[in-house]
Amino acid sequence: MDAREISTQESIRNSVETAEYFRLRGKTRPLSTHQLTSQFRMLIEQILSESGFYAPEMAAVALKQAEGDIFEAVQYLRAQKNTIERKYESETIDTRHMFVERRISSAFREIPGGQILGPSRDYTQRLLEPHLATENMESIEEFVENTVPSEKCDLDPELTSLGKVADLLRKEGLMKGVEEDDRTLVDITRTPITFPAPRSARLQMLAKSQTGAILAIGYSGQRGFGGGHGTVGELRVGKAPVKVKDNHGRERSLGRIRTTEAEMITRMTAGRKGSLPHLAIGYGLCFGQNETKAISMGGLDRSMRKGNDEFPCQSQEFLMYHCEAEEAWGGIQSHKLPNYTAFESDLNLIRQAVARSEEKSHDVAESPTN
Repeated sequence: MDAREISTQESIRNSVETAEYFRLRGKTRPLSTHQLTSQFRMLIEQILSESGFYAPEMAAVALKQAEGDIFEAVQYLRAQKNTIERKYESETIDTRHMFVERRISSAFREIPGGQILGPSRDYTQRLLEPHLATENMESIEEFVENTVPSEKCDLDPELTSLGKVADLLRKEGLMKGVEEDDRTLVDITRTPITFPAPRSARLQMLAKSQTGAILAIGYSGQRGFGGGHGTVGELRVGKAPVKVKDNHGRERSLGRIRTTEAEMITRMTAGRKGSLPHLAIGYGLCFGQNETKAISMGGLDRSMRKGNDEFPCQSQEFLMYHCEAEEAWGGIQSHKLPNYTAFESDLNLIRQAVARSEEKSHDVAESPTN
């Protein structure tokens, strides 16, 4: 190792120590992982979704280490995930057995089992609450003691077996399935993506996509750029059971994970003579309570099935690669790395072009006039 490499490594160490110093220089009380998972629940669960790794405590550590930079935190959690041995593959999760904390439908006023608003700020004005600046343990304890949210109520076994709104539409023959789509089951963490990709791969990629990215592209489809204005047939937030089979084929329960599921309904016109209009469904499922992402996924799932590259929301390759958090973040971050050689090459080419132009202009100016 030469002196220049040693100097570079020393500079990197100093840079990391400086970043850590900036995090701690205020000498404030350190944030515990419990504080982060409790009071920054939505942010932690977004990190879980974009990392594709359900580990709330580790997500809290990653967020703390990254000083709140969610992109950086996702990279830490993905790197951690890659160090862990995969011992089992879970059985298919049936969200009909989800313990429902929140369940709404924009398509119907009344649905079997009823609408459950649960934890949400949908019907509030987005105004700042100044009292949070002086919040203390006394005010927190008083609020908790005087409030009885749904999660403190006795568990109702009926809540774990609520039927699906989409099932009702299928029974009436109003909704078509997605049987015509490629239903091959692939694991994108072990199988390289090829295009056109099967629906299982597309949904996995969307589930790990950056929330803001699929929100933007999903909204472009809603505005008429190749998509459609779907309706939330059903949105669920709750804890779904995860089960695996051991080496002897016995089913084992690993517990429950909080997920958000969205089923978006779109009206389709008759495609050819003799066919009837019908309803089509788009599906979204992700870790944690991330309704924006699940709804965007549902719209984009439907848009990609149109198989058209004219618009971003319909192009599999454009959408899946550009919304992938790790790829997008890494590509942009690479601009901060040394590019001296490439830039010097560009400078030399431009300087040569300028020199040739000046030389030509000089020759024209000195040439005799007729």
